[in-house]
Amino acid sequence: MANNVYKIIELIGTSNESWEKAAANAINKAAETLRDLRIAEISELDMQLKDGKIEAYRAKVKVSFKFEGNQ
Repeated sequence: MANNVYKIIELIGTSNESWEKAAANAINKAAETLRDLRIAEISELDMQLKDGKIEAYRAKVKVSFKFEGNQ
């Protein structure tokens, strides 16, 4: 295995339908600008409420990708 370095960022995806779709929204958006996405870990799930009803599902997702720059 090559000597690689990976960076981890944390994203919060939202959905009006489910936590699964909230997480997928975060990953899909990240994939638009990041290359070599490797691992996604759900670190927290919560809901946004309004008037006692679920308004949105939220998924906090840690995403790793191959580090290539001097950031």
